[in-house]
Amino acid sequence: MGKRHNMRSSSGLVEIIGLTEKFTFNPKEGIDNPVMVITDDADSVSTPSTRLCVLKREEGESYGFNLRVERGLQGHIIRNVVVGGVARFSGLEDGDRLLEVNNCYVDDVPHPEVSRKIKLSGHQLCLLVLNGEEYERVVSQGQDLRGLARAHKGEGCKPPRFCHITRDPASGLGISFLPVEGEKGHFSVSLVTGGAAEKAGVCKGDRLVWMNGATVCDLTHTALNRMMKKCGNHITILVIDSESEKSHMRQRRPILPTMAVPHNLPYRARKLLLVSGPEGYGFLLRLERAPSGRMSHVLREMDKDSPAERAGMQDGELLLEINAESVEALTHEEVVDRVRQSGQQVSLTTITSQGLEFYTKLGLSPLLFCEDDGVEEEKESSVAASEAEQSSQNEMEGLCKPRLCSLLKGPLGFGFNLGCVLHSPGTFISKVVFGGSGQSAGLIEGDVVIEVNGQNVEEKYLEDVMILMKDGGHFLSLLVMEKTSYNKMKQTDSPANDVTEQEEEDFEISSL
Repeated sequence: MGKRHNMRSSSGLVEIIGLTEKFTFNPKEGIDNPVMVITDDADSVSTPSTRLCVLKREEGESYGFNLRVERGLQGHIIRNVVVGGVARFSGLEDGDRLLEVNNCYVDDVPHPEVSRKIKLSGHQLCLLVLNGEEYERVVSQGQDLRGLARAHKGEGCKPPRFCHITRDPASGLGISFLPVEGEKGHFSVSLVTGGAAEKAGVCKGDRLVWMNGATVCDLTHTALNRMMKKCGNHITILVIDSESEKSHMRQRRPILPTMAVPHNLPYRARKLLLVSGPEGYGFLLRLERAPSGRMSHVLREMDKDSPAERAGMQDGELLLEINAESVEALTHEEVVDRVRQSGQQVSLTTITSQGLEFYTKLGLSPLLFCEDDGVEEEKESSVAASEAEQSSQNEMEGLCKPRLCSLLKGPLGFGFNLGCVLHSPGTFISKVVFGGSGQSAGLIEGDVVIEVNGQNVEEKYLEDVMILMKDGGHFLSLLVMEKTSYNKMKQTDSPANDVTEQEEEDFEISSL
């Protein structure tokens, strides 16, 4: 637990960073002591041009920045750029506004979706940003931000294509690669007209970027041919047209699978929307071990004509996300809690076990190319139209009730900052670290902390609350509530811990 640092402000608020391991600088933790990194860039000279920042990180290493939406400021804001970290090395600066993630314009995209795009990027990330002061000037003058981003990229630059080719019994894969003269590590595509590769979305004259999870820029033509011989009946490649490749090379912009349009992929993750019925959602959730030894949350035994069956859920599918939150690091009990806390409606992202194996072998997230199945209108004719209108209201009602958040300490500690009103009991979540356990558990900035590890802390001071958190070791359970709703509840003297009691659950299987 770090030392306490009191920072007095005109509002009388105290903010404590006490939930990372130490207050010493460590670039791999992705966050630094904010007292040490606060800088004044008022004298720096802002440039009118956008900047392309390419971030490459090692396994287990953080990108070293936070992405925030702040009251009174527009755009997705880069904050807490770690000195000596990956983001700082790439040229990111505190206050930059994010315009594109991997060639995708995001200024008008909801913040959770932007965060998700960054998380799915793997070990390499391409960000287009604009200096904060310049961004504010451009917006105030009514200039087109999307046009700025397009101008940086250049007209006519097309996205790469991610193509899966299945061998044809007669003509084979229908593709071969020729070295580009004078350009080491560059290969052009030669196609069999009407062959398997052409049907899979590959075009004549395309340039090969990536094959079966490996970039080809360092390969000789002989090594590439050896890879082709070992690929068997299937091959997955990343290609781009030659003019767009030149544009990327001029800007030193990498060509990544995360930028690509998918073609002919054998497996895709699916999003299922379930609306709870009188008997719940009608499926079992099991924690099962695959032959590889990997533990997965598996969907089983859909009840006949249940919400799960009507949504298209299939027995044996693997659960990847609940309401766009990854379940990879969650326990069985935490996954069950997330479903139950969703109220009457839940969104699940699933994939088959074969699909997961496919993306794992390629070194990509199975969430990268996801179908949005939604709900088929014919199958949901019995659901009242008013339920769809009330879905956003249900979400808001969920936030207005006490929420139980379970956190496991990770590389970023518990991943949030705790604050209080000076000389007053009670604490609140003052900041949630991007990519940390707090964000995964559903903590929101401004949440009032009601209980810590089952003990009420509404009348406890900050120092006592932090001691309770430290006593819990690597696990932390918080009962929190949205601030406005909490204040209304206190005015009506409603009990703060009035949460629906959960039945005892077996760790291996739960009915939902």
